[in-house]
Parts: sequence; C-alpha cells; structure tokens
Amino acid sequence: MMAEQKIYKPRPITGFPEWLPEVRRIELHWMDHIRRVFESYGFCSVETPSVEEVEVLRAKGEVDKEIYVIDRLHKDENDKGEGRLALHFDQTVPLARYVAQHFNALDFPFKRYQMQKVWRGERPQAGRFREFYQCDIDVIGVDHVPIHFDAELAAIMVDILRGLDVGPFQMQISNRKILMGLCAGLGLEDPLPVTRAIDKIEKIGADEVRQLLAEARVPAQHIETLLQFAAIKTEDSSFAERVFALGVQNALMAEGIAELASVMDRLTHIDRGYVVADLSIVRGLDYYTGTVYETKLMKNRDFGSICSGGRYDDLAGSYINKHLPGVGISIGLSRLFDYMRTNDLLGDLTRKSPTDILVCLPSEEREDVAAETARILRTRGLNVELYHAPQKVKKQIEYAAKKGIPYVWFPPFEEGGTHEVKNMASGEQLTSDPHLWTHQG
Repeated sequence: MMAEQKIYKPRPITGFPEWLPEVRRIELHWMDHIRRVFESYGFCSVETPSVEEVEVLRAKGEVDKEIYVIDRLHKDENDKGEGRLALHFDQTVPLARYVAQHFNALDFPFKRYQMQKVWRGERPQAGRFREFYQCDIDVIGVDHVPIHFDAELAAIMVDILRGLDVGPFQMQISNRKILMGLCAGLGLEDPLPVTRAIDKIEKIGADEVRQLLAEARVPAQHIETLLQFAAIKTEDSSFAERVFALGVQNALMAEGIAELASVMDRLTHIDRGYVVADLSIVRGLDYYTGTVYETKLMKNRDFGSICSGGRYDDLAGSYINKHLPGVGISIGLSRLFDYMRTNDLLGDLTRKSPTDILVCLPSEEREDVAAETARILRTRGLNVELYHAPQKVKKQIEYAAKKGIPYVWFPPFEEGGTHEVKNMASGEQLTSDPHLWTHQG
C-alpha cells in the first residue's frame, strides 16, 4: 500500500508582490511606457547584477539592517566566513560601482536608465515591499553636469506620469543651496535641525515646525523668517523675488536661487500646475547638494513622494579617484503600481492575455488551415492564439470571452469557404482576409 503523499499548502511570502496575469499585463505596459520615454530623451539602458559585494553596499553608510546577504544552503569546504555577496537595496550604489569600473569605456555625460528589482530587509506594510521595481535615471559628468539636465529630468518624469494616467500630480522642485545659504546668512551654525524641521512642514504643519525650531534654540525672529521661506511656492521663477525680499544676503543662497530659476525657466513648456518651485522641499542632508525633487499625488498627498531625487556632488568617490557629480531621479514603480491597484485605478483588467485574436479550431482535419491562418495574422503584427482542441464553437468563444480576447477568427470550416472574424465587444461578425487584417480590423 502506497504511503499517502503529504500536501504542502503554499502561502504568500509577505513583502514579495505576485500579480495575476491581468495585473501583470498592465505592469508590463507601464514598464514599456517608462522605457520608451527614457529612450526618447537619449538615455541608454544598463543592468547590473542582482548582487554586489557586501563591502560595496556598505560604502554608502549604515545600511546593514536593509541588506539581504546571499548564502548557500549547502556549503562546501571552500565556503568560509560570512556571506561575501548581498542583494542590492537600491540602484545608486550599483551605478557608482558600475561607473567606476567601466569609467574608461563610457562616454560622458553618461546618461543611463535602470529598471530592476531591488531588495530591502524591512517590515512589509502598505506601500512597502521587500522586493520591488525601481526605475532610475541619472546623468553623470566628469567634474561638471550642466544645469539643463536638472530641468530635463523633471520634464521626463512629467511625460512618464502623464502617460501612465496616475491622476493629478505635482512635481515640487527646490535647491538645497538656498536653505543652506539662508541658514548661513542668518548666522545659524548648525543647519541640520533646521533642514529636518522644514522637511516635515507639509506633514506636521507650520505650528509644529515652529516648536521644533524653538526646541533647537533657533532665535524667534529667525524662526518666522524660516517659516516664511518654507511657504514660498510658485509655478515659475518668481520665487526668487520672494526669497530676496526676506532681506538675507548670502552667496550660496544666491547661487541656489540662480540654479533653481534656471530650471524653472526651462520648464515653461510644461502645462501649468505640473511643476512648482516649492522651497519647503529639502530631502536628505548629506547626499543631495543642489536641485531636489519630490512628486505628490494631488488626491492623496499623504501617500508621500512617488518620484524623487536630486543633484549630488560626487557619485563614485568611494571607488575611483575622479570627481563625478550627477543628477538623478527615481520612480518606485511597485509602490505606485500597488497604490493604483488597491484603489481600482489601473483601468481595464478584463484582458487576462496579450492575445489580440483567438483562431478557432473547426476540426482536427482543418487544424493545418487554422494554424496557417494564425501564422499569417502573426506576420501582420498581431498576438494570435490558436485554440487548443476541436471543441464546439460556443465553448471556444466562451474561452475568448473569459480571457478578454477582443476578436475570434473563424478560418474556413470547409474547402472553399470564407474567413470570418467576430468582434467580441460589439458581437458583429464579418467576412475578412487574414492577409489584410490590422489591429484596427
């Protein structure tokens, strides 16, 4: 008597998204659209390994809690000590290593995009995954990156988000030099408490920020100046007048104002409202040194930034003796996509297949005719599925309806017969020719 086979009931692994075919189809369309926009601006694709050396990943700072180390389940005598390799937790560190390693083979300014999965060891929750796609774009230069790239990256992301139809959104742009210079002009020796407080103003409000600044021993008159500064928001370069009206003089501040004004002046071709100069935007203290970006969904600003980045002074200083400044911006694709999915905002989910046309199989004897019809339609650029068995026509039509296939093609059921095609949406059925068929019919 055979022993009863033990059944293992699979269960989802939290933090690792897994979509049904109809959802995955839309995710792929998103990625295709993003890729097309990146390449339309002349950016090239690179892909780095999923793993990097642990020491390479640690070069960015204290990130040990985020790193998944790679270790074999069954080691051999050559495996000694802790894991040497780990999954990358972002694409900035791999890019830095990539540029340093291939420096002599690259053309600068180096315009690259990267669309890959990354892994972070954090607690899964809404909008937070352990494995997710990031879509990064960066321009790296040797010693200098022209400011017009800061505007170009903003324009690229506006093109992408409008094409994805994510609803109303707004990209907020600032320049860290302005706030840093303002702090210096006010005589504040430690800008860190100020930047941390200002960066929270949209989330906690002006009154809470005022309290944080007071706790940091910022003089009361300077607190009001800083709050006036953080409230400046314009759709053009007129923010500059309002900053200068604060009455503070500083060379670094003036430099930042000139840079941000240059970026905003280069974005006047974008429809009003999509891009604003918002001086409350700060982002990280150590990493970004100039332009900074954040992008919010206007119907849910509490969701946080869906697209962010900025200008940095040196990308690969830990790996190569070259000064490599750059500017970059990133979409957390999986986070935004899951938000759209859970809020039923992805659109048509009835198509569970990429198939444009299902070719009906009349009988075993006519299988060669049906297969030839499918082949011809594929040469016309269509995705064509040949039904898998000579079953009743009604059952084949039901199969197409279930998968959301828009057309069913009927090859001649007998010698000398005609081709017909059924529009599943309208129910209309017409005579047609596979040699002449296009996506439009």
